[in-house]
Amino acid sequence: MLYKRSSELFVEAAKYIPGGVNSPVRAFKSVGGTPIFVKKAKGAYLYDEDDKRYIDYINSWGPMLLGHAYEPVVNAVIEKTKLGTSFGTPTAIETEIAQLAVSMVPNIDKIRFVNSGTEACMSAVRLARGFTGREKIIKFRGCYHGHSDSFLIAAGSGLSTFGVPSSPGVTKGTAQDTLLANYNDIESVNELFQANKNEIACIIVEPVAGNMGCVPPVNNFLEKLREVCDANGALLIFDEVMTGFRLAKGGAQELFGVNADIVCFGKVIGGGLPVGAFAARNEIMNYLAPVGPVYQAGTLSGNPLAMAAGLTMLQEINNDAELFKRLEEKTAYLEAGMRKVLTENNKTYVINRVGSMISVFFCDNAVENYEDAAKADTPDFKAFFHGLLERGIYIAPSSYETWFITDALSYQDLDETIKAVAEVTK
Repeated sequence: MLYKRSSELFVEAAKYIPGGVNSPVRAFKSVGGTPIFVKKAKGAYLYDEDDKRYIDYINSWGPMLLGHAYEPVVNAVIEKTKLGTSFGTPTAIETEIAQLAVSMVPNIDKIRFVNSGTEACMSAVRLARGFTGREKIIKFRGCYHGHSDSFLIAAGSGLSTFGVPSSPGVTKGTAQDTLLANYNDIESVNELFQANKNEIACIIVEPVAGNMGCVPPVNNFLEKLREVCDANGALLIFDEVMTGFRLAKGGAQELFGVNADIVCFGKVIGGGLPVGAFAARNEIMNYLAPVGPVYQAGTLSGNPLAMAAGLTMLQEINNDAELFKRLEEKTAYLEAGMRKVLTENNKTYVINRVGSMISVFFCDNAVENYEDAAKADTPDFKAFFHGLLERGIYIAPSSYETWFITDALSYQDLDETIKAVAEVTK
């Protein structure tokens, strides 16, 4: 039986863990079937509890830019562990990684480390509100910034109305301060500013959306967001939890040449350990406690093991002048190969890609926002996912999630993937 051990483990897990998983997308509800339980990983590969090998295109949802169990990162964590796992005091390594991050990313002077991307985005919004003295925020339908209450908001009855809670437990009062716009639609943003004059503290946006599949900004969308924020005294927050240190050394700010006021990080910056961070120029960051009035704290923030992993990862990225060229070439090769076989098999599809983020959508419309992406959530994707899984190719178990490419992938791995795509879509 395929996935026998994983199936047994899933049944057992469901007795003690809600839904059998500690993060919902892992449960395979979008695609059906039983999630695989991973026993180990190395390089470009996952190995499940039945000892089946998979070429991995999730890579822990982004951080494994250089591959699983990357030796310099593993060794750094081991050596740091020998000195103690947590102190609750300042450590020198926190300053070291902060200096490196600030040197790599445009337009930031200071950075605060936290424990997750959710925490980074939540803290960034609080800081924006404290700095501007305003309460409302704009987010985009289909963009995900973690599970903080302010972000779990669905669209209301119109663009100029307040959002409504999209999860029980989120209060109507919280929802009233979150306004919903459409990604890549600057007019929807302008309408919200017109209807809420001098009340909007910030816009928070994924500069390349990754939670409705990979959806790039089009028609100078990021530049226009910068302009509308400047015109209305609001801050622009880039949620670079996915794109930071992945699309370029300086992330999306560097790639697109657009400066944000606050930038949020996660994934790559932790080297595979739980790390998030948010950063900005001095005048904004100095509003944070203990020097400023905006409170934010965390017992395990700056944990030495996480800092050791993150520092080593950033050093490797910073010292490898060809890394992003290789990632671009490998992902472009995969894209071209999939386009060829999907076209030959007469499939209706769209492929979106930015750098080493890529998604396949089974639809006949351009995918530029959440509504477009929703049209591609079809039985075709479910069959595609399971067909690839059976052939040892592990992609995101949802059409609303981007794939992440790792430098550990060989061209043989990419050819094996393209061959599997051809077989699955015949």
